Amino acid sequence: MSAASPAPETQSDPAAQVPVWDVATRAFHWCLVGLIISAYVTRNYVQDPTLYLHRLNGYAILTLLLFRLLWGMVGSSTSRFAAFFPMPLPAIRYAVSLMKGRRLHYLGHNPLGAVLIFLMLLAVAAQALTGLFTSDDTLAQGPLYDHVSEAVSHKAGSYHAKGFWIILGLAALHIAANLIYQFVFRDHLVTAMVHGRKPASTYVDQQHARFAPISRAALCFLLSAFVVGCGVILSGDSLLH
Repeated sequence: MSAASPAPETQSDPAAQVPVWDVATRAFHWCLVGLIISAYVTRNYVQDPTLYLHRLNGYAILTLLLFRLLWGMVGSSTSRFAAFFPMPLPAIRYAVSLMKGRRLHYLGHNPLGAVLIFLMLLAVAAQALTGLFTSDDTLAQGPLYDHVSEAVSHKAGSYHAKGFWIILGLAALHIAANLIYQFVFRDHLVTAMVHGRKPASTYVDQQHARFAPISRAALCFLLSAFVVGCGVILSGDSLLH
């Protein structure tokens, strides 16, 4: 993301709204939140010796992550990784501008927010992938447990046991930052992820999102589900029990 001169703190017309997040991106966000919570609950509070429900949650999360990877390449303008890929210099400049009281307005993710988003996606991916190689030494094991050495499985299980707390810490930072932007800076980050719009204003990155067709999102999701489903079956696991 190229450097830009600070945008003035303009007063936007509350009645003028511009698109920012498409339905697919918003659905991904809230479904991922729900599945992460569900994965924790089914692992710790549900009587399920083989962890079938927990494994299903993991497969669903992998499907969502693969979808987001595809959508980050062919999706709407604000959802593409090219629009907010984290880079050190823009993040530093943005942090300096915040400290100096000159806040740049971004329609999508600002440079610091982009860093946090990528860290959360990587943490969730690591949690889901390591679960494929773990075992509880009784009845439950990941579908790839038998395909790796005991040492690899042990390392994967060690990370998987504490990975949720890494995700929780990053999520807490994300929530806190969004609440500050929503209620202190009046930047409408939270509501935009609900209804997909922001007040029209002078934004550094783009003035409004260009949405990709929903049919493309559906195709990306179906392809993701197909790939994950085939992977599960080929590994010797079942989606039915």
